[in-house]
Amino acid sequence: MSPAAPRRDGTVEHDRIVPILALNSGSSSLKFGMYRVGPFLMEPLVTGEAESIGEPAGRFWARDANGNELCSETSPILSDRDAMLGIARVLATAGIPTPAAIGHRVVHGGPSLRDHCLIDASVLAVLDAAQAFAPVHSRAALAVIRFAQGHYPGIPQVACVDTAFHSHLPDVSRVLPVARELQADGIQRYGFHGLSCESILRQLVPELPHHLIVAHLGHGASVTAIADGRSIDTSMGLTPTGGVIMGTRSGDLDPGVLVYLVREKRYDAATLEALVDHRSGLVGISGVSGDMRLLRAAAISNASARLAIEMFCYSVRKQIAAMTAALGGVDAIVFTGGIGEHDAAARAEICDGLSWMGVRLDDARNRSATNPISDPASGCAVLVLPSREDEQIVRHTWALSG
Repeated sequence: MSPAAPRRDGTVEHDRIVPILALNSGSSSLKFGMYRVGPFLMEPLVTGEAESIGEPAGRFWARDANGNELCSETSPILSDRDAMLGIARVLATAGIPTPAAIGHRVVHGGPSLRDHCLIDASVLAVLDAAQAFAPVHSRAALAVIRFAQGHYPGIPQVACVDTAFHSHLPDVSRVLPVARELQADGIQRYGFHGLSCESILRQLVPELPHHLIVAHLGHGASVTAIADGRSIDTSMGLTPTGGVIMGTRSGDLDPGVLVYLVREKRYDAATLEALVDHRSGLVGISGVSGDMRLLRAAAISNASARLAIEMFCYSVRKQIAAMTAALGGVDAIVFTGGIGEHDAAARAEICDGLSWMGVRLDDARNRSATNPISDPASGCAVLVLPSREDEQIVRHTWALSG
């Protein structure tokens, strides 16, 4: 093996080909992927997901590199520990070697952790302290990290921080309009879906647009403005609750609403958190579901479901227009995430309202998601690309654990 050479960002260039496990914790899900990784190799071995953790209708599935089903179970998954036990069981049954390193998606590292890094006791202490910024996501990630450390003792573990991509936002977008003394407490715009944005940039190289907007639309959703590969503004703020309307999260909300609920309805912090994170957004508007697929089916006869879809698309459209203004123009718009990649009708509705700035889709290409989905006469390219967060986790883990 050639000697390791440190890079400018502190990672180490090496030539090892090793198995690496990526763990991508969500608020109620745990995606995973085992890969063989080297300097020019990214080979998936097993991928899968534990869905609806802690809810009555849980689902656990896994597939091999050829897409063959290794496991598909529909039953309650009581905790993140149970999800991790399922992952370990599938890997062992498939004869997959023990990982050489494990990478974890960490949604929020607070003001003190803005770079991907190896996890040690001091990093765990920082993550513990940062839980207040994104308690639902952070609790799940910490539980998974601690179980992985216990189940795979001595194996390097890496924190891949979703806010790292946005760590150099200019002050005009980073600073929030609150009292200056609060800035010292870390009250600022952090931005999220950074690993997803990284994966989009990697797919666009070497033809990276000068002015790019990434619309990551899924259960969580954000819109990010990227100039020459650097994030300059993004819709999410201090927490993953802000920005566009999401599945169960409110997105941007008049703060006076929260003041009113505290003063008149006697809401406490836990009740407010439950409202804006779990009872708002698409599910709050529709009263049906936060899942766009279920809303599409319900919208045939349910006016509230139709309104939820319309408001979602309207919210995203406004953010794309705002990010275009922040960039001073746009060369390409990329749709990614579950809705962004698979809901052609949502893409069409969003872009139809952007015709004033020259955005035009090709209907047939949009329906088939054949890139570019924009019409040749469009004022900017419009693309659909997969979010490959797990691959980014694996790349950072490989570089940092060498």
